[in-house]
Amino acid sequence: QVEGLIQNVDFSHPSLNDSLEGEIQAFLINEDQLHTYDDLTKVNPVTPTTVLKCLQARYSVKVFYTHAGCTLVALNPFQPVPDLYSLDVMKEYHYASQPQEFKPHIFIVAEEAYRNVQGQLEPVNQSLVVSGESGAGKTWTSRCLMKYYATVAASSSVMKSQDTVERIERRVLDSNPIMEAFGNACTLRNNNSSRFGKYIQLQLDRCQLLVGASVQTYLLEKTRVTCQPANERNFHIFYQMMKGATDQQRKEWMMSQDQCFAWLPNSEKTVEEDCFDETVEAMVHLGIHAERQQQIFRILAGILQLGNVSFSSSTDESQTCHLSEQSEDFLQRAAELLCVPAEELQTCLRVRTLKAGKQNVLKPCSQAECSVRRDCLAKLIYAQLFEWIVTFINNSICADKSTWCNFIGVLDVYGFECFQINNLEQLCINYANEKLQQHFVAHYLRAQQEEYVSEGLQWSFVKYQDNQSCLDLIEGSPISVFSLLNEESRLNRASDAKMFRVRLEKELSDNGNISWDKFSKVPHFTVAHYAGRVNYQIEGMVEKNKDPVPAELINLFEKSDNPLLQEIFADKKTENPTNRGLSKVTVVSKFKNSLENLMKILHTTTPHYTRCIKPNPDCKPLTFKKEEVIMQLEACGIVETIHISAAGFPISTRGSLLACLLVSQLDLLEDQRKKILSRCAFSIQCCWLRYQRRRRHTHRQIVFDLLAAVRSWLVRKKVRRWNRAAGVIQNKWKKWRTLLKSLAEAELDDAKDVVEEDVPLSTIPEPVPVRGWPMGLALASAPSITVSLTATGFQKMMSAMASLNLPSRRGQYKVTTNQYTEELASIRAQPKGSVKLHCQRSPLLYADRHPDLKSDVRGFNEILLEKTL
Repeated sequence: QVEGLIQNVDFSHPSLNDSLEGEIQAFLINEDQLHTYDDLTKVNPVTPTTVLKCLQARYSVKVFYTHAGCTLVALNPFQPVPDLYSLDVMKEYHYASQPQEFKPHIFIVAEEAYRNVQGQLEPVNQSLVVSGESGAGKTWTSRCLMKYYATVAASSSVMKSQDTVERIERRVLDSNPIMEAFGNACTLRNNNSSRFGKYIQLQLDRCQLLVGASVQTYLLEKTRVTCQPANERNFHIFYQMMKGATDQQRKEWMMSQDQCFAWLPNSEKTVEEDCFDETVEAMVHLGIHAERQQQIFRILAGILQLGNVSFSSSTDESQTCHLSEQSEDFLQRAAELLCVPAEELQTCLRVRTLKAGKQNVLKPCSQAECSVRRDCLAKLIYAQLFEWIVTFINNSICADKSTWCNFIGVLDVYGFECFQINNLEQLCINYANEKLQQHFVAHYLRAQQEEYVSEGLQWSFVKYQDNQSCLDLIEGSPISVFSLLNEESRLNRASDAKMFRVRLEKELSDNGNISWDKFSKVPHFTVAHYAGRVNYQIEGMVEKNKDPVPAELINLFEKSDNPLLQEIFADKKTENPTNRGLSKVTVVSKFKNSLENLMKILHTTTPHYTRCIKPNPDCKPLTFKKEEVIMQLEACGIVETIHISAAGFPISTRGSLLACLLVSQLDLLEDQRKKILSRCAFSIQCCWLRYQRRRRHTHRQIVFDLLAAVRSWLVRKKVRRWNRAAGVIQNKWKKWRTLLKSLAEAELDDAKDVVEEDVPLSTIPEPVPVRGWPMGLALASAPSITVSLTATGFQKMMSAMASLNLPSRRGQYKVTTNQYTEELASIRAQPKGSVKLHCQRSPLLYADRHPDLKSDVRGFNEILLEKTL
């Protein structure tokens, strides 16, 4: 079993071959450890057998990703894998310091490309090339990549509102289900096979945040609308309408529940993609309103009705073909859904317009020509509708050029195909895969080895399959399959498959990549592609390359009452049959030009390769067919890639003393490198922390200075208010004192009862009348005489007693007041005694106190007395 899978290697000595076989056997003994090889460069020896066994072992334990040098190998599990692509897993790989140390995953490739953009490594723009044959999982892988970038590049947005971020993310992700519904179909090899190629540019701003996206499509397989291979289906959108429409929608689209359509084979088969609600929801999120949706679905329903129209030949060649009663009904429905007159539509399908000089000549079409015109119309409408949808998506999600500066491109192109009958579509698809394989060969297999030689390494080139000769056969100049096909298509004559085969054999027989089966009666040619040999049927290839569009059909639908049909046919350029043949644009020429533009973009970006492998041809879960896998490994050059990647490092050298010495040395160098990196990291951390502390201190000091200035300003403002208030109070107090002083002086100076004679104090008879006044009086030294005072008021009595400082003798003093009766006597008038009374502070402030008659009264609150004896 192992010998049958061993790579055929030409050794000059049989002993070396035996040695290699022995090493393979020795490596495969420990089968329990084969699933642990997460990088196939660790496999020793590297042969298709050892690589296959490791992949099989990992697939059996449900590990579906494996590194193969610069390439990631992805095995399709054909079943949902829980938590393999969850949001937590995305964050784990995104925030990891070294994602390469984690288990192999498609998110490692995505994160590496994203960090290259963040690091602005030239070339800054990135391309993720997802390749593999049909059914290998390319579309799913591309979907995961877009989900990853829409998550990690939008969740950290701080410059935009959350609504804007969610809108961008939602629209980028919603472009997938719409394009898959209109561009994917169920085939024999894959339930969700991409029937077109797409390159999605995820646009990033200067902060590496997702701000938009754009989609570029390549070669929609529009022939599938009218012709489906055996056991295959039409595009998903038709089946979604049939299975998901409501009764009201069916009524509007004229699609009864039991109606069958000729262009919808295998409608009883149900696949996961038959989800009409998801497509409608995505349309709503992208901004396709309900009225526009209704226009789209009416067009699609009209195409289905058109497919049920059949023609029968007329006995008279000068008469048009006949339509059965049922076909007329289908034609009427189609015309009503497409919003064109039924009579004009019927005429355009059965009569063609020929130009004879300056006049137009009408000629009835044969039955075959009527069917061709019907199919041509359906393909044209669908292709134009698909192009309009892609344009609408780009207008919805594409950001302005001024807002983004870098991009990450995700390429999801149809895989290599080889069916029982292959025509122009398969030739273009396989040609695209040849171009991608050439890009991989030129970028890595050849460039990597040339770099080793330029660095002075003793290097012997690893042989790999170079597909340049195959590309020269298909697209070379001046003679190639495409050039001969275009030349035949531009001739104004009916094509002959046998004559074209003879010409191919005559012109291209020198190229070893093309061959013919001389015993076959069907005109064909065989091309040896990098992934295998494919037989291409010549019949109908020239007509498909012409892609004729009758001018009268375009003129008819330019006048349609359906606004969307008017819009998509407005800019359609009509090819003038009278133009010279060399000016006509063919299908292969347009596809070649668009593919060359794609390759220019890829050559200016940093590529990342993901090889999707299909484990079994039946798409069964967890089923590994070794024969199927080994063919894909050899076709895409995985083994050669591992050889070159492994040989570029000393640790992959096999079993020699030199290898052991290098591995010692390598460990020492790695240790020294880690130490240096640690010291550098520590220095950077110290500098950064110091910078942060200084910055915080500066900010704190600025804050303190601001607070101090504010507080100082507030205090000064308050002090100024206090000063103004104190000044006002002082002024008021001074005015009040001045007023009181003037009143007192006026009252004292006007007294008339003052005795002017000087009478000694000792001669004052008893009792001495003491007259009091409101100002209050105080004697400097009271005479030690008995004075009888008569008081008519308590306050006056207390005032007099306190002022005179007389000994207290109960009931012997009589104080009388002349305040109301005898007026006041001036204190300045000298009494008949040598006593001068002077008032410093009014005793009325202390009138609530009761004097102690047993002690001397000395006045209140240190009343100043002045003695003038």
